[in-house]
Amino acid sequence: MAETAAFPSCPPPAASSPLSRAEHFVWLTARVLEQRLFAHHFLGGGADPVETALDAYRNEDGGYGHALEPDLRGPVSQPLHTAHALRVLDLVERCGGARVERVCRYLTSVSTPDGALPAVRPGQRGYPAAPFVPVVDDPPSDLLATGPVVGLLHRNAVWHAWLFRATDFCWQRIESLQTSHPYEAEAAVAFLDSAPDRPRAQEAAERLGRLVRDQRLAVLDPGRLESWPVAPGYAPGEHHFPHDFARTPDSLARAWFTDEEMNRSLDLLAGRQREDGGWPVTWHRWAPAPALEARSMVTIEALRTLRAYGRAIG
Repeated sequence: MAETAAFPSCPPPAASSPLSRAEHFVWLTARVLEQRLFAHHFLGGGADPVETALDAYRNEDGGYGHALEPDLRGPVSQPLHTAHALRVLDLVERCGGARVERVCRYLTSVSTPDGALPAVRPGQRGYPAAPFVPVVDDPPSDLLATGPVVGLLHRNAVWHAWLFRATDFCWQRIESLQTSHPYEAEAAVAFLDSAPDRPRAQEAAERLGRLVRDQRLAVLDPGRLESWPVAPGYAPGEHHFPHDFARTPDSLARAWFTDEEMNRSLDLLAGRQREDGGWPVTWHRWAPAPALEARSMVTIEALRTLRAYGRAIG
């Protein structure tokens, strides 16, 4: 006979701090990688266990797979998985050395003819993937995939031949934007915040900020959500806010928003912690496992953003 009983809930203590409630959520639901990252950022844990956990996702070709990016399942290396791996290495200040040299060789091998990265390569076909991540035979260059990777490598003073053309691609794509959507703008900021040509980055960021405000890509008053459109193809209610663009006070995107707008955004972020201690995902939830795995990632990012702005998390 099929089981019908639901699992009992296991909420954190109601009177505990946001950090301790999030810790409860992470130990209850997160993958080992996010458990180790949480411990590193908030509990004094070391970087070595994070690297060890990340190794489980690494493939012999130098890329990463195995659903490191939860919306792409299966073992094959993909640029989005590899970008996520670089993000993890950056978070623990290990983005360099022989490991990153291997990653750069992988990035070179999967680049498009103009030297940039596609989001997903055809090898994903046959494995589960989110319906909003198309798998095509000849995938185009993608700023969402390329911008954050190039920015991370520049921030960590990594120099590799792959970076030259990829950097040129990012400049060309960002400086030619006439319209955009929130995730693309966030990827552009990830590049501009670490691009080596700082005057050019400042100028491009100012132009991008005007575009974000003019096209209403960031909700400036969370009390009037109905006044801001959701980008085409996004999930209902998948709005973006100032803290999504300026994740730290020293981001170039911070200048796009007034103090009042930023404080409202951070108030909203702090208030979105759920009863179980985690923060929600706002994009399309297409399967239970990816949604749950992504929540621990979103929770760690929310805590890091709040702490960066001096908000008390406990």
